[in-house]
Amino acid sequence: MTPRSLTVFRGKRVLVTGDTGFKGSWLCLWLRELGAEVAGYALAPKHADDHFNLLRLGGLIRHTSGDVRNYAKLAEVMRKFKPEYVFHLAAQSLVRISYEEPKLTFDTNVGGSVNVLEAVKSTPSVRVLIYVTSDKCYRNNEWVWGYRETDALGGRDPYSASKAAAELVFEAYRRSLFERRSGLGVASVRAGNVIGGGDWSEDRIVPDCMRALRAGRPIELRHPRATRPWQHVLEPLGGYLLLASRLHRAPRQYSGAWNFGPGSDAMHTVKDLAQRIVRGWGKGRVLVRRSAHAPHEATLLHLNCDKARFELGWEPAWDFARTVGETVSWYKGIAAGARARELSRQQILRYMGDAR
Repeated sequence: MTPRSLTVFRGKRVLVTGDTGFKGSWLCLWLRELGAEVAGYALAPKHADDHFNLLRLGGLIRHTSGDVRNYAKLAEVMRKFKPEYVFHLAAQSLVRISYEEPKLTFDTNVGGSVNVLEAVKSTPSVRVLIYVTSDKCYRNNEWVWGYRETDALGGRDPYSASKAAAELVFEAYRRSLFERRSGLGVASVRAGNVIGGGDWSEDRIVPDCMRALRAGRPIELRHPRATRPWQHVLEPLGGYLLLASRLHRAPRQYSGAWNFGPGSDAMHTVKDLAQRIVRGWGKGRVLVRRSAHAPHEATLLHLNCDKARFELGWEPAWDFARTVGETVSWYKGIAAGARARELSRQQILRYMGDAR
């Protein structure tokens, strides 16, 4: 990815669903840095210190509070804004919540995604759709090698199954409806476990660590040996932006499914990540508290990103140590009284410089 390749967003109208979420808020700020006119559609942020609120993003973009399950409202926003690019990130994104509220998870991740696809179908201005799902859309066989875009979809838990189903829905729209529309490029994108500043979601390792460290409590881990492909939030977002720019130029060539994951050095256990966060923070400790009643979570899952490397020229820019370092430095900056918008903006600029 080069900064030059992203100049295409200057002056363009971009709609982001899920703009109040962790990834969505980072994407909106980045798009504003690139000179885009951005509209967002999402539920209200859940926490006062969510990234969206700390950025005061509502003053930078045209935000509409709404649920992707409400087709009429979503379609009206899209009709009035007339976006050229649509990034669909709105989702129920937590595995543990999917066990507690499976219907909500399927209604949002499948039904809500259908609404986005329908709205895109009915909006002639849209030239590019980036449709975000998850690495958990793959049927997980606990392989030691990475999953390719052509591997089987599936899911044991409701969240994973909902993302696999969302992929099937996307492919049906792409092949039966969108291929008829000249000049429209559509891609589904799958990323691994993203971390970075501004995430305060429940039952995620980095927010759990930060809440514990700020309160002076030990960090408690349920699945210390679970291995994940950790990547900074800017890594997949950079891939999405690069892919969107290529889709605009050559929609038929780049439409389809794409993986955006970290390098092999990023495969680390939850315990290793927590211990590195403690070292970066400067104090704290890690405890293991396994529960016999905890819901199932995959132990091993990572992506093969050869397609993105060879066809887009995309490569991860930050290794595991840099990813953890940038993440911890963001939270430490906030704790020291720094402004979130400037912290995040500087990280985006550093990342763009490193990703040349």
